[in-house]
Amino acid sequence: MVDVGKWPIFTLLSPQEIASIRKACVFGTSANEAIYITHNDEVFVFGLNCSNCLGTGDNQSTIVPKKLEALCGKKISSLSYGSGPHVVLSTEDGEVYAWGHNGYSQLGNGTTNQGITPVQVCTNLLIKKVVEVACGSHHSMALSFDGDLYAWGYNNCGQVGSGSTANQPTPRRVSNCLQGKMVVGIACGQTSSMAVVNNGEVYGWGYNGNGQLGLGNNGNQLTPCRVAALHGVCVLQIASGYAHTLALTDEGLLYAWGANTYGQLGTGNKSNQLSPVQIMMEKERVVEIAACHSAHTSAAKTQSGQVYMWGQCRGQSVIFPHLTHFACTDDVFACFATPAVMWRLLSVEHEDFLTVAESLKKEFDSPETSDLKFRVDGKYIHVHKAVLKIRCEHFRTMFQSYWNEDMKEVIEIDQFSYPVYRAFLEYLYTDSVDLPPEDAIGLLDLATSYCENRLKKLCQHIIKRGITVENAFSLLSAAVRYDAEDLEEFCFKFCVNHLTEVTQTAAFWQMDGPLLKEFIAKASKCGAFKN
Repeated sequence: MVDVGKWPIFTLLSPQEIASIRKACVFGTSANEAIYITHNDEVFVFGLNCSNCLGTGDNQSTIVPKKLEALCGKKISSLSYGSGPHVVLSTEDGEVYAWGHNGYSQLGNGTTNQGITPVQVCTNLLIKKVVEVACGSHHSMALSFDGDLYAWGYNNCGQVGSGSTANQPTPRRVSNCLQGKMVVGIACGQTSSMAVVNNGEVYGWGYNGNGQLGLGNNGNQLTPCRVAALHGVCVLQIASGYAHTLALTDEGLLYAWGANTYGQLGTGNKSNQLSPVQIMMEKERVVEIAACHSAHTSAAKTQSGQVYMWGQCRGQSVIFPHLTHFACTDDVFACFATPAVMWRLLSVEHEDFLTVAESLKKEFDSPETSDLKFRVDGKYIHVHKAVLKIRCEHFRTMFQSYWNEDMKEVIEIDQFSYPVYRAFLEYLYTDSVDLPPEDAIGLLDLATSYCENRLKKLCQHIIKRGITVENAFSLLSAAVRYDAEDLEEFCFKFCVNHLTEVTQTAAFWQMDGPLLKEFIAKASKCGAFKN
């Protein structure tokens, strides 16, 4: 399952917000902007908001997700972004919306005014059902259901495919060599464009200084030109990086060409390739390829689920495809791309499958599956003998020595309170404790009695974190009583540093006589009572 939490920006969201996500995309020059769609088809954005790329109607950044009302219920199916950044998306109904940076008319609305909110792209697209969009640095493309391709925006290198280098203010159909052909896939590099047609042919146009069009030369192309070197193979998928291109055939073969400064072609060297070269020949069949116009990173997935990465990976140049432990190509970009953007609109499948840890947590105190009960302060806690035996030496010894089939399956506990004993049992299922410091004292007593050293340290941490002037002497007393030397020292120093305040609390004067004398003597040695 894809975990959006692997992208740093999503750590801003709560677990509930993360669980609501159905689709998401991280974008921007520093991966500082994000958009996500919920299961209820609501659309939210958050992040830095460069060039109004969040579409919120203002230029304010936000770490709290804001809803884009104009897109809620639209059923977004494809989304891409540029370097400005600008954002272009299409819906299941085939509508196209755009917003953000528009210095080169990449929003397709006929102006160069920045788009502060999502606006439908109408010219030449109203009668078309668009199924896919793609963006380069400052140009945009849209592919219709019937295979027509439209492009607009920055055109300094011919990336719009109009036959000139004049910017294109509104969507224009890309024709020439594509006339009469049905386009089925598109991709954009920074200033180049690629298309796959339904017979498996590949066409490229725009900037070609690094050979990213695969034409055998490095001359720019103002109109689509067929990649002749791929004659005889049927390409199914095309992917463009910053200045390199990947192509996947129907036989699972992978070809690469273009810039190779970071080893992004996976050829074992850093030499640019003007024509397609086959890579990963010794590997099994490839089923997916991934690249993004804002990065020099490449990734591929094989039919058995193995994921490889190469190119610029966190500053390193990986010149051969490297086998990772990832389950999907998206994780490569989350963990190793610079910036850590998404290469596509990510679909998040929240599976019903639970990990072992999640299953254990879910079954704690479950009457339906438990085979043992503890009664504490008249309340029951439902547990599983096997879990307790596996997780705790105290129970393992108790069950092995004393347990038999004739014994009752309710154990009475009278030396600890209900909150403390419940927290202990829950800890055995979850490895975590959620108690106030005052109750953590009781849990510390239990941990000491049951020889649970890790739990003892965890309790000490909770107590340290929750110490106040009012409870400092109570906590100090507990630390001494349970032989927690590190905690005792911490509480002692806290009391000395806040001596005037803590000596005015009731807990100070209620302290054990011997303990009070010991504290005063020790504090006096430190000079705490000089005044």
